[in-house]
Amino acid sequence: MPVSPGYVSREAVTNLWRNRLMTVAAILTVAVSLALVGSSLLLKQGASKATVQWQNGVQAIVWVNPGASPTQVSSIGTELDQYPYIKHCIARSQAYDYNEAKAILPADESGVTTLADYPSSFRCALNDPSQATAVYQQFVGKPGIKTVSYPGQQIKTMQSVIRILQWVFLSVAVVLLLSASVLILNTIRMAIFARRREVSVMKLVGATNWFIRLPFMAEGLIQGLLGAAVAVLVVLSLYWGIGLDTARTAANQGNIIAQMSLGGWEVAGTCILVALVGVVVGVVGSAFAVRRFLDV
Repeated sequence: MPVSPGYVSREAVTNLWRNRLMTVAAILTVAVSLALVGSSLLLKQGASKATVQWQNGVQAIVWVNPGASPTQVSSIGTELDQYPYIKHCIARSQAYDYNEAKAILPADESGVTTLADYPSSFRCALNDPSQATAVYQQFVGKPGIKTVSYPGQQIKTMQSVIRILQWVFLSVAVVLLLSASVLILNTIRMAIFARRREVSVMKLVGATNWFIRLPFMAEGLIQGLLGAAVAVLVVLSLYWGIGLDTARTAANQGNIIAQMSLGGWEVAGTCILVALVGVVVGVVGSAFAVRRFLDV
């Protein structure tokens, strides 16, 4: 007996409507879990881009003691220029650093030190951001050097926080996906039970196994696709809502969201993956239900 796509679709939709409360619960569970998966992927991609941007701008700042002699300052500059991990250095005067601090710090903090007390500095670009620690260890504590600072710890902290968030999102998503599969399975089990007499009649008149099975399997596929569609809308809303589509420019280089911006193809790839996972969840749940509860 041939299987018509129209027949499969009609039967699947009819069964879903009969068990609409279970159907809605399954679709919403799939949607929430896939939205978490998609959000986690967007977060990972954006964080990777932002990390590259931040690492490219990493500087080691060598702060010179205010009382250092001109000879010491010159010697420090020469040694920095010759150090293999350093690409180049820019010398900043006491006045420059003092005015920069006044512009950044609140008035009650910037007035604590005077120009004479403020150190001059060398701002050094590195060949490789991972070498910042080596530069710190090489120069900290040397004569004439007050301290060496670099934002390595902040980057590590940011990466750790993002990694934890990703694992939390994915763990919750896996639990919800399993729950969604069980709900889909239960929805189809109820449909099989409701149509058990009809299935018996179809077998008596010579219906093939796949003629009987396909409408039930289509139910799971439809539930997975509808849940995935809702999840894709959530992912796109997140993408546009928090500004991950914002182009990086010189004007917003200090904006974290702008540094995490993603291109259209990257977001499209995430949405396609979310849709595929939804299909897999629906098909797996329905296939297991048919195999376990449909006696053909």
